[in-house]
Amino acid sequence: MMMLRAGNIVACTACRNLALSSVRVRFRMPLQKLQPLSHAVHHRYSSGSNPPRPPRCPAARQFTSLSRLPPRGQRSQHGGHHYQQRRTFWVARLAARLLKLRYILLGSAVGGGYTAKKTYDEWKDMLPDLSEYTWIVPDFIWELNEHINLEKIASVLPDTEELAKLLPDLEKIGENFTFLRSLLSNESSGEPTFKAMENQGSDTSDKQFKKDLLRELVLIQQQIQQHEEEAHRATASSSGPNPSPSQHKRKATDKEKIDQLQEELVRTQIKYQRMLERLEKENKELRKVVLQKDDKGIHQRKVKKSLIDMYSEVLDILSDYDSNYNTQDHLPRVVVVGDQSAGKTSVLEMIAQARIFPRGSGEMMTRSPVKVTLSEGPHHVAMFKDSTREFDLGKEEDLAALRHEIELRMRKSVREGQTVSPETISLSVKGPGIQRMVLVDLPGVISTVTTGMAADTKETIFSISKAYMQNPNAIILCIQDGSVDAERSIVTDLVSQMDPQGKRTIFVLTKVDLAEKNLASPSRIQQIVEGKLFPMKALGYFAVVTGKGSSNESIEAIKDYEEEFFQSSNLLKTGMLKAHQVTTKNLSLAVSDCFWKMVRESVEQQADAFKASRFNLETEWKNNYPRLRELDRNELFEKAKNEILDEVISLSQVTPKHWESILQKKLWERVSTHVIENIYLPAAQTMDSGTFNTTVDIKLKQWTDKQLPHKALEVAWETLQEEFARFMAEYKGKDQDDIFDKLKEAVKDESIKRHKWNERALDSLRVIQHNALEDRSITDKPQWDAAIQFMEETLQARLKDTDSVITDMVGPDWKQRWLNWTNRTSEQHIRNETKNELERLLKLHEDHTAYLANDEVTTVRKNLEAKGVEVDPVLIKDTWHQLYRRHFLQKALFHCNLCRRGFYYYQRHFVDSELECNDVVLFWRIQRMLGITANTLRQQLTNTEVRRLEKNVKEVLEDFAEDNEKKVQLITGRRVQLAEDLKKVREIQEKLEAFIEALHKEK
Repeated sequence: MMMLRAGNIVACTACRNLALSSVRVRFRMPLQKLQPLSHAVHHRYSSGSNPPRPPRCPAARQFTSLSRLPPRGQRSQHGGHHYQQRRTFWVARLAARLLKLRYILLGSAVGGGYTAKKTYDEWKDMLPDLSEYTWIVPDFIWELNEHINLEKIASVLPDTEELAKLLPDLEKIGENFTFLRSLLSNESSGEPTFKAMENQGSDTSDKQFKKDLLRELVLIQQQIQQHEEEAHRATASSSGPNPSPSQHKRKATDKEKIDQLQEELVRTQIKYQRMLERLEKENKELRKVVLQKDDKGIHQRKVKKSLIDMYSEVLDILSDYDSNYNTQDHLPRVVVVGDQSAGKTSVLEMIAQARIFPRGSGEMMTRSPVKVTLSEGPHHVAMFKDSTREFDLGKEEDLAALRHEIELRMRKSVREGQTVSPETISLSVKGPGIQRMVLVDLPGVISTVTTGMAADTKETIFSISKAYMQNPNAIILCIQDGSVDAERSIVTDLVSQMDPQGKRTIFVLTKVDLAEKNLASPSRIQQIVEGKLFPMKALGYFAVVTGKGSSNESIEAIKDYEEEFFQSSNLLKTGMLKAHQVTTKNLSLAVSDCFWKMVRESVEQQADAFKASRFNLETEWKNNYPRLRELDRNELFEKAKNEILDEVISLSQVTPKHWESILQKKLWERVSTHVIENIYLPAAQTMDSGTFNTTVDIKLKQWTDKQLPHKALEVAWETLQEEFARFMAEYKGKDQDDIFDKLKEAVKDESIKRHKWNERALDSLRVIQHNALEDRSITDKPQWDAAIQFMEETLQARLKDTDSVITDMVGPDWKQRWLNWTNRTSEQHIRNETKNELERLLKLHEDHTAYLANDEVTTVRKNLEAKGVEVDPVLIKDTWHQLYRRHFLQKALFHCNLCRRGFYYYQRHFVDSELECNDVVLFWRIQRMLGITANTLRQQLTNTEVRRLEKNVKEVLEDFAEDNEKKVQLITGRRVQLAEDLKKVREIQEKLEAFIEALHKEK
């Protein structure tokens, strides 16, 4: 024991020497921190973790040969304990060095990780919260991810070239977002929120925007390709040699299928067009909102527009304006009119220097007016008024996409049952060397209505042409086909009526190359271009060639052919035509000069007219609606939309207790007659309780299997409709406007019409009701009392109804006759006598069955005949039914009162008791079934149906928002029309003044 203690002391001393000699220099660590290490190395064989220290008393201390250590500098020359001691020092030194390297690495890693984490947290805390700027991207963009499978789309992606024909110019949209980001960074340097949005949110939103748009467009393209393939397959299958009668029928059905597929294809394309329009509208509104955000330090940046673009905007607004103050649109534009297939569209394409219009051989292609704004620009591009996509007219695929887009818009504008439409399609074309002007291409004038056209097509085209040409400042570009006889022209007479003096008409003779070949007398062309052949007059006459008749010719090829023709033509060589009268280039220069001359002469006068109209409209508003804001139809619709959505949200806040109460009440009103007449009354005719319960169980099972679940769903659907209508009607606040009543009623009706009740829960509801009706165990007295009360209220209501029916049958009694001076009718007198006779029968036989026997009917009839009353047996049975019903209900009520104290006997199963209350148990089962059914239906209403109805309301509002005709029908009145006129007139006046100012600067 002494030796072991001495060994421990030596080890501790050695550890201290080791710490002082090697570790102290590098770690500068106190000795007490190394003490656990020394214990771990040298004291492994100690019996306890804290060995007892030897007493300090020197008298009691025992010394051994190892009690005092040798000096520090001495080394043992011999083996034994001195050799083991030196070996122990070497092991300790090696362990210390290994531990030092390990903790250096571990400490460096921990310290570096902590520093990196702290730096990352500080950097993340400096970032702003971008959640409040999610409104910038439209809601429906985010919703696309929920309905589109990206992996499935990626597997069926079409070729890039095919997809590019239908996709909008995503690069242009990206440029718009880039412009917004640069605007935010330049104009709001003091706003870190917008900087963060530029650095982090823009790239993600652009990628998400393009990705989601691509998904939707690919799906629509797939639908179009699928419909086209089905149409081709149906066409191929319908063609075959020597068809039989059955094949004739199959051909007819295949043809109908082809027509149906083509109609569906057109509808899908129109849906795609609407989606693009809505997307472009959202992008435009986004840019407008961000530019007008002055409170964030962003000021509206003025974008310099060309003079012709400013003028075209005014014409676009005027095309939709209909004033009651006779401020007509007299601003100049070039109206292109001509016979069908006379070459109007080709002339426009030569002026625009691109084949931009749909074309067909001999059929009507222009079905609505197309306003084309021409201006000079560095790139040859085209763009629609309500779109931001630019079509590169130097690329054939963009030209094909543009022609397809124009054709789709024309089809969309034509109403069902019509051939042409007065709605204007606005298009702008820019390019180098293009003359600035605004042209309107009208449908070609026809002389005969052919198969497939509406009966009023000819008159409609005439009315559209007259509406544009009657403008006193419109320049009429009259197109005449030179390859046909001049006497067959219809348009010349029409132009002569609208401009008899020829002060604003320019005559153009097309297809001169064909005319020179076909006409025997070339002087006839000279008479036409000199205005001597037609009775009409014109400012100038031009002759042009618009190609060889092939739709694949390029504009450059047509120009070269036109120049070559006139250079070699005898018409110029012999002097029949002047050099300034030929080629479309000279024509466009002349039309442009005439157009701008007319604009400068008339624009200021038109601006003054709209200024006076604005004053009149503002005066009327101040006098009639002094306390109301000037809200136009779209603003009123948005206000009504918010109110309707608030009302729908209120529907989701109805308490479960209210739902269950009205559901239970309405369900009992619907099924109570069946329960009383078909279940309770037949079962009550039985003689014992066993037969009663058997009859009840059978009839309840049949009722549950066939009728009850359907009745319950009908009640739930009607309850939802009534509650929705109630909220729509009761939402009358101080700001409620009666002008919204028609719109709200239409939204309610359309939403209910679109809502389809989910009947998948029908089977589960049937099981729940069946289980509820099978239970007969009334557990406590309150449930028994509730069933008694339910039964009593039901029977009293039925008894009251029966008394009312009997009173109507027999007429007023003697008291009512004396007080009200009324008498019974002859039928009521017969009914009264029959009632008295039957009541005497009931008094004699109180336990009579529900039906009269034939001999009893005969006895009653003979008794009445003895009193001089002729009565029909049917009348006797009818009267008996009501009397017995009243008698039965009175007995049932009496029995119900007796059963109030019957719960004790019920618990003993009515053993040794004359009182049997099986009818109370029946009404308890019915009451419990009503409660459970109401709870189940309430859960389906609140969890599913109310939300689906809210979704339907939102969809209806979105559809109405895109349907201008629907808004005009539902939001009407002089107040609305006055606000619309005020908004239009102010906008027109402001744009006219800006245009006049720019026009003066250009001078």
